[in-house]
Amino acid sequence: MEDEVDRLVAAWRRERPDLDVEPLEVLSRVSRLARHLDRARRLAFAEHSLEPWEFDVLTALRRAGTPYQLSPGQLLTQTLVTSGTMTNRIDRLAKKGLVERLPDPSDRRGVLVRLTTEGQDRADQALAGLLDQERAILGELSRMQRSELAGLLRRLTAPFDNIPG
Repeated sequence: MEDEVDRLVAAWRRERPDLDVEPLEVLSRVSRLARHLDRARRLAFAEHSLEPWEFDVLTALRRAGTPYQLSPGQLLTQTLVTSGTMTNRIDRLAKKGLVERLPDPSDRRGVLVRLTTEGQDRADQALAGLLDQERAILGELSRMQRSELAGLLRRLTAPFDNIPG
């Protein structure tokens, strides 16, 4: 079965036979897949009236386990945004009733951000919708193929994810 990347690679091989365009066969597919995944994610989140950034913050809190709370600094680490951006996001989520700010008992100047019951429900529902979308995307692959692909992608992403700082 031919895809758009096959056509792109064939055109480059014809136009630039002096170049080894083999990396395009993998990375152009990864790039195209990322765009398809972004669309699927947006659709899954929109069904639950969430933006992707809202899902990221809510699920970071949900993954923290009971009592589903983190400091703003911990949320920064998990979502890779600036402190000003995080403050704005917490404000907006609190206004929607999806999170609440609480005083940090271990730091009089600090606060904790806690998921509300509504926030937990929305995060759980959106995650289930996302997983349905992603299962459909991976539907052409066997369990063994998915495992092999996950391992290969891990080998590519781990060096980027483990850069100090």
